[in-house]
Amino acid sequence: MGTIVALVYVSLDGVMENPAWTGPYFNGDHAKYAQGRLFAADALLLGRVTYQGMAAAWPQMEESEGEFAVRMNTLPKHVVSTTLQEAAWNAVVVRGDLATEIAAIKDQYAGDILIYASGELTNSLIELGLVDELKLWIHPVVVGKGKRLFPEGTSGTSWTLAGTTNFSTGTLVLDLRPVG
Repeated sequence: MGTIVALVYVSLDGVMENPAWTGPYFNGDHAKYAQGRLFAADALLLGRVTYQGMAAAWPQMEESEGEFAVRMNTLPKHVVSTTLQEAAWNAVVVRGDLATEIAAIKDQYAGDILIYASGELTNSLIELGLVDELKLWIHPVVVGKGKRLFPEGTSGTSWTLAGTTNFSTGTLVLDLRPVG
């Protein structure tokens, strides 16, 4: 059975929207870590907005980004959407009861199923108890405004710290697992 792993860039104040602010903190160590996560994955699970942005960008990036882009482009993708009618970029649209659909996706794979960004999807899956790992890339910057990973009104969830990764730029990855 696959493992749902959410990878989320956040600022110190919890902002995840438009993470251009991560640029100054990204270096070769970050790239190596991200590549390891991507190459360990069996599939991607994306919300519609993230999917559309990634599908527009990644197919043109193979020359500049090499094997990372090739892997990104060839992995199977599952796009959770109530409005998207069809998907390209090696993707299928997920509709219906989210818990049932995610369970079926997990049954298809043995390894990680990565969620990139996709804040609404990540929150929905956390509330349903379907996120197995949450990897928060905490960047040492206060953005001040923007969409937050856990908006006001989010149900309480307890996590345990399974590990950390520190980068020389000050970015810290917290590897969290749900309690229970």
